[in-house]
Amino acid sequence: MIRAKIHVTLKSGILDPQGRAIQQSLGTLGFAGVTGVRVGKFLEIELNQDDPVEAEAQLKAMCETLLANTVIEEYQCELAPHPSRHSS
Repeated sequence: MIRAKIHVTLKSGILDPQGRAIQQSLGTLGFAGVTGVRVGKFLEIELNQDDPVEAEAQLKAMCETLLANTVIEEYQCELAPHPSRHSS
């Protein structure tokens, strides 16, 4: 079993109105010095898969088909073995 952590963010140069609104709100609340905020998505996916190469291929297909709009977004995947559900 493999767990994947996927970060999806807007590509550099793509306007991020949500990030801009958060940046302005932080300034209004007194958090000075915030010069940029980018908003994205974080997903954790568990795969019933033991082969990291196959898992990575599946995740790439998932990201490019559904999870990320690759025209304006980029993604990064981090694979890790699923922690055991049983204590020793």
